[in-house]
Amino acid sequence: AMEKSYVSMFLLLIAISCVLAKDAGKKDTKETTAKPKLPQTLSRGWGDQLIWTQTYEEALFRAKHSQKPLMIIHHLEDCPHSQALKKVFAENKDIQKLAEKFILLNLVYETTDKNLAPDGQYVPRILFIDPSLTVRADITGRYSNRLYAYEPSDISLLYSNMQKAMKLLKTEL
Repeated sequence: AMEKSYVSMFLLLIAISCVLAKDAGKKDTKETTAKPKLPQTLSRGWGDQLIWTQTYEEALFRAKHSQKPLMIIHHLEDCPHSQALKKVFAENKDIQKLAEKFILLNLVYETTDKNLAPDGQYVPRILFIDPSLTVRADITGRYSNRLYAYEPSDISLLYSNMQKAMKLLKTEL
């Protein structure tokens, strides 16, 4: 009879330690959910819930293999025009929803690929690349001197250009 009570005591201890471990675990998850996730840092504020690629090479690879168009946003943190465009882009629900269908990349530096600066290295500028990895020179903003520039007031044009990038895809592939 003595052995039995030892066993039940032992099981009770195991049960208690499991409960304690669970509570400790709960505290941890609260802290980790408060911390920003990786995509948030990659988004740089352009849409924290969107999935952003880390590099141009990764973005090209994903566009090709997922057959999704790629949207590349060149911007600078200390550029007021970039900041203003980012704010309306991030706050526009339609844009954010449509952006989910794209491979996304935002860059605060220039790549060595000259195709990404068809008419110069200004910011902000937004280019679309199709899954055949062709820069869509036909999807431009409203300024003839900076073809891929958008102002905050051009947000509806940007939205229709995003739709255009999706549509072209369906007809050509």
